[in-house]
Amino acid sequence: MSNPSKLTPYQIRLFVFLSVATFFEGYDIIALTQILPNLRAEMGIDEVAAGLLVGFINVGTVIAYVLVRRADRVGRRSVLTLTIAGYTLFTFLSGLAPSIYFFAAFQLIARVFLIGEWCISMVVAAEEFPAARRGMVLGVVQGFSSLGSIACAGVVPLLLQTPYGWRSVYFVGIVPLVLLAFARRGLRETKRFSEQAPSAQAGALTAIFRTPYRKRLLQLGLIWFLTYLCTQNAITFWKEFAVAERGMTDGDVATSITIAAVGSMPMVFAVGRLLDFLGRRKGAVVIFTLTALGVFGAYSLHSQAALTASLVLAIFGVSAVLPVLNAYTTELFPTEHRADAFAWSNNLLGRIGYVVSPVIVGSIAIQSTWGFAVSITAVFPILALIVILFTLPETSARELEETARL
Repeated sequence: MSNPSKLTPYQIRLFVFLSVATFFEGYDIIALTQILPNLRAEMGIDEVAAGLLVGFINVGTVIAYVLVRRADRVGRRSVLTLTIAGYTLFTFLSGLAPSIYFFAAFQLIARVFLIGEWCISMVVAAEEFPAARRGMVLGVVQGFSSLGSIACAGVVPLLLQTPYGWRSVYFVGIVPLVLLAFARRGLRETKRFSEQAPSAQAGALTAIFRTPYRKRLLQLGLIWFLTYLCTQNAITFWKEFAVAERGMTDGDVATSITIAAVGSMPMVFAVGRLLDFLGRRKGAVVIFTLTALGVFGAYSLHSQAALTASLVLAIFGVSAVLPVLNAYTTELFPTEHRADAFAWSNNLLGRIGYVVSPVIVGSIAIQSTWGFAVSITAVFPILALIVILFTLPETSARELEETARL
């Protein structure tokens, strides 16, 4: 008798494809932070302009909504193919940018395609893999994003020494993407999308709000929003805090971040199996609690050893909360609304917290300290967990048709 949870050859190829594609979500986001000082020097912009640049580019994560929701109308394969091609093109153009304005525009568009690819990858992963192993697949695919961040952090210092400087980071980054663009020719449309009956409301902007799933959508939007209020800042401002408030050197910071990033990886890749073994709700308790403890400790403790240990949990948490929310966001809606629900809850409602939280944290830090400003955000994963436990059902090891049923 065949094992229904065993992956087919196509599913294994798809697993690799999605993992490699998602690798670049982590690579791209870290790339910008790593090259920023060099970019500022070449383009002649100050710190304030750099902050505005990052904020402008992050708006692309919201605009990605337009792409993601189209997957419910034209199919997952078409949108995923478009996002990979678009991200490859605009990443290459970013390396050729003749001015800061062109760079900002190219990176904004690249971010739209990148986040669109990430969202659709999660939808495809949820629809194409066995229920008993769905958490594992979502966890590993997301784990490759974290791996991309570490890889980028490792190669950028070397690439900055090349004749092309910061531009080489984008030129090197597109090489695997070009290979991925060829590999996508073997990508099939998901079976669930192919077999669904056409929806009379397909494409309507507010269609999902005229369905019984409106309440679920708003609940998940709130959970994403609360989560991003913390995780968007957990790593971003740690160097500022460590240098200014704990007297650490650049070398100390690099050592701590490297140890913490590498140390968190086994935990990150184990998240999916944890969600399949414990279930989504109990897994969320473990993950969101560790995230809150890690962020609070990373911005409140004093010794480098204690801060580094907390940073392990913080880096783990920033990655680990995503498989939990990706699972819920893909499992709690029917096929005809799945991508639209992801777009609304993550790209629109949730990303409000993603975009505004650095501004709020920075404003609080000016009046107090980075330690206080970021450590207080540790309350938000706990609030998100409370909403999960009070509003969302258990979905582990159940088919999507069952988990989407109200």
